[in-house]
Amino acid sequence: MKKILYVDDARSMRKLVELVLSKHYDVTTAENGQEGLNAILKENFDVVISDVNMPVMTGLEFLGHLRQQAQYKFVPVLMLTTEASDELKEQGKQLGATGWIVKPFDPEKLIKILERF
Repeated sequence: MKKILYVDDARSMRKLVELVLSKHYDVTTAENGQEGLNAILKENFDVVISDVNMPVMTGLEFLGHLRQQAQYKFVPVLMLTTEASDELKEQGKQLGATGWIVKPFDPEKLIKILERF
């Protein structure tokens, strides 16, 4: 079973994504980028999903740190966020984001995207 790390400061989103994905995947959640970074240093994940706007460490900062870890250079990273600006999407792409999904999201579509990895 694929292991997924989902990083989001909104408790309701963490619960929703965990509920949707836990039927198909082993899901670990983190409240911000720093907690996400701590999690990836403790165990390996097959896919990482992250919000952008979070306290302590933003999703883009987290993505930058994640890509510096040798074992995470090529792991798929999806940004799941309310942010839809081309500027932020480009910044995410430059930092190594694999994809960008704008909230609200379609749970079935998310699962189909994850099946490709």
